[in-house]
Amino acid sequence: MRLALAAALLATATPVFAQDATAPVLASTEAYRAMAAEGARAPLFARELENARRAVAAGMRAGIDVPVPKDRGGGPTHERHKDNYKLIQLAGTLYRVTGDKRYADYVRDMLLAYAKLYPGLGRHPAAANQVPGRLFWQSLNDSVWLVHAIQGYDAVRGDLTPAERKTIDDQVFRRMAAFLTGEPNTFDRIHNHSTWANAGVGMTGYVLRDRTLVEQALKGSDRSGKVGFLRQLDLLFSPDGYYAEGPYYQRYALQPFMVFAQAIQDNEPERKIFEYRDGIVLKAIRTAVQTTYSGYFFPINDAMPDKSLRTEELYQGVAIGYAASGDAGLLGIAQWQGKVALSPQGFAVARDIAAGKAKPFAFASTLLRDGPEGKDGALAILRSGPEETAQVVVAKNTAQGMGHGHFDKLNWLLYDNGNAIVTDYGAARFLNIEAKDGGRYLPENDSWAQQTIAHNTLVVDETSHFGAKLKPAEAVAPVQLAFKGEGPARWSIGEMAGAYPGVTFRRALVQLDMGAKASPLVLDLLTVKNAGKATYDLPLHFAGHIIDTDLKLASNVTARPALGKANGYQHLWVDATSPLANGQGRVTWITGGRFYTYRMATAGAQAILAESGANDPRFNLRREPVVIQRIEGAGDAVFLSLVEPHGRYDAATETTTNSRSAVTGLSMTEAGGARVATISLTGGRHILVAIATDTNADEAHSVTVNGRKLEWRGPVGRFDGEAGK
Repeated sequence: MRLALAAALLATATPVFAQDATAPVLASTEAYRAMAAEGARAPLFARELENARRAVAAGMRAGIDVPVPKDRGGGPTHERHKDNYKLIQLAGTLYRVTGDKRYADYVRDMLLAYAKLYPGLGRHPAAANQVPGRLFWQSLNDSVWLVHAIQGYDAVRGDLTPAERKTIDDQVFRRMAAFLTGEPNTFDRIHNHSTWANAGVGMTGYVLRDRTLVEQALKGSDRSGKVGFLRQLDLLFSPDGYYAEGPYYQRYALQPFMVFAQAIQDNEPERKIFEYRDGIVLKAIRTAVQTTYSGYFFPINDAMPDKSLRTEELYQGVAIGYAASGDAGLLGIAQWQGKVALSPQGFAVARDIAAGKAKPFAFASTLLRDGPEGKDGALAILRSGPEETAQVVVAKNTAQGMGHGHFDKLNWLLYDNGNAIVTDYGAARFLNIEAKDGGRYLPENDSWAQQTIAHNTLVVDETSHFGAKLKPAEAVAPVQLAFKGEGPARWSIGEMAGAYPGVTFRRALVQLDMGAKASPLVLDLLTVKNAGKATYDLPLHFAGHIIDTDLKLASNVTARPALGKANGYQHLWVDATSPLANGQGRVTWITGGRFYTYRMATAGAQAILAESGANDPRFNLRREPVVIQRIEGAGDAVFLSLVEPHGRYDAATETTTNSRSAVTGLSMTEAGGARVATISLTGGRHILVAIATDTNADEAHSVTVNGRKLEWRGPVGRFDGEAGK
């Protein structure tokens, strides 16, 4: 339910298709007046106004520049048109807030310049493998231009002459809307590119009072409802608000989803867009925030690891989400962001932060189902607490994620002490850096980043899941068998069948609390069922520098062979190999002043220490370490591993504590339909973790291990004790 203040501020926009065909419809006159009257008393909003003034003043001094497009992403003309749409939006808002006509004139003159340029543009000269735009190398960027520019135009449109208004309406916005609706591979898809196009065209329809454009945006170019904005809300989000392509693209898609939803609410409140599909738009913003650590999005699938909540998409999303829901936790996120959107909703956020209404966002262990009906696996998030630096385990038991998905079922990530520890490479791309292939995806995105060996999951016979083919990968999803997010032992259990012919593998990740002052241990049990024989690899990609190991390494000190010839293996330098003596081995590294020991207890395995970067003549790959457990010529197989955070290194005082592992042993026993891992600790303590084959939450289990009877209910039981007890 909306807050009363937000309702009074935001629900007064002129209804679409009303008699007054020129009044602002994307933010009301009353809302602008409130921003003008009270904005100075809300420090975050006052700062944004001042930043906008400086940016637009600089743009005015530089003069209007609307160049003929020629560059790829990051190039001069690309960046110029990108800056222009930002200036149009900012200047339009400033005009409404300040009443200074210079801002309206600037928007008018800029758009009249586009009215001369745009009609003569054809396919962008730098177009490549994406649907080409006219202003930009891909049509996606044209849609982004439209979403921003139409908001600035809406703010000044009523104060232009009829001739100016007609010229800009017809030669810029109608032409761009016609271009986008006429590109089915852009407009009529279930994809984030289409979300931006639908939002831009729909908002243009409201501003131009064009019912057809609005209906096309909502229901597809033929208005059948098979595609369009509403169908995207149906198919791109799970019932929990998880976005099909993963957190990185959820961040990117949120802005058009949120700003268009706000436009719909303001102009056609009878559609009840914020109530649509059980409030899916508002669920999406909260879910996006949950899929972050220290503000950064989990970088699964085609993702950049440096994208955080401090982005324009999330400034807009948090503001609209707060205005529509009154969730004070979103104020806490805005406070962390230190920035608000320059909009009525952003003003409401800044005002209420200044009034002391912010509360911490409720970060918690969360199971986010995937797929439109929530039946296509899940993203399982285990948190040791709500704090920013609390430990987080992420189990990627999700569906493929469409064309931006990677081939890595049952992959996992670990965050601890404010840092990424067990990592995901994300995408091989230098976004908007023109010198690196125009900021596009690099060839290594296919040959490395999407391949399974680049992730922390099972690889069979040095080939990727589904042969790295999209269509079969989209046909089969993992099954989330069990999840528990509370208590001293928290777990996720997922299973995958179909990634390889005849192979089923299951993974249990268990987060084990070790006391208030210690980070949890993470136990990883991966079991493989295979009617045939195969070579299995289980990689663990980690961030840090190796400090110590008990492996008997055969090191490659003068020449580094590549691990393989294809499927990502060609991009791994082999630094050293070692058998696991009696199936045991450990590697300790340091990250962010804390030590991490990876302990392996896998019978018949060898360890491979490697690093990405082989066969990379153009230096497109980051150099990152990996330890791989390999079992050769096996049918069924079991991998048991443990990650233990411990100790501290303080560079300022040059002091080190507990740099050596407190775990003295890791072993496993199979009994009574369960596998029981024994974690032995210094001082004679041990922890037993029993993981049942039956994952029914109500099923009672009883097994005896070394004379000790263990009884528990559900798939996982934890038992602490001293040696022999």
